[in-house]
Amino acid sequence: MAQKTYTLHVAGVTRELPIVKISDDLAIASFVILGDTELVCAAAAQLVKKLPPVDILVTAEAKGIPLVFEMSRLLGMKRYIVARKSIKPYMESPIVDEVVSITTQKKQILCLDHNDASLVKGRRVAIIDDVISTGESVQAVERLVTKAGGIVVAKAAILAEGDAAQRNDIIFLEKLPLFPLK
Repeated sequence: MAQKTYTLHVAGVTRELPIVKISDDLAIASFVILGDTELVCAAAAQLVKKLPPVDILVTAEAKGIPLVFEMSRLLGMKRYIVARKSIKPYMESPIVDEVVSITTQKKQILCLDHNDASLVKGRRVAIIDDVISTGESVQAVERLVTKAGGIVVAKAAILAEGDAAQRNDIIFLEKLPLFPLK
């Protein structure tokens, strides 16, 4: 693989992303927002401008957490919800769904605690993620929100990777290419 990094320009911020092999025939540009305050704040400010009216934001653990925090702060929300990747001892009657994402490549669960589920019931929800690629994670969160009685009005991410950039049901700031190896 000749190209070792991909130059990303998003929300006025530039990052050099390492190209990482994830299978025999595919590599991706590794986009990690954890710890990148500048990028998270810039992207959150742009994404909130694109959202329709929403009552609450939901993300999947873990990389979307700083983004959904900043977006909820900018929107003046007192809370946001994180779909967890495991059932915690404190969870009462959790709602559970399964997902296989491009980055984990193995089956995982996502769950909402009873209390979080009650916060989405009957409310307009935006599902937020750092990157939408196959859409599997966002679809799993959407199923959780729907099971909890929430109304998904938007699905948004900083980046749409590969074919996701062709979708008309998501909001995103920039496209991120895939890097086929064969």
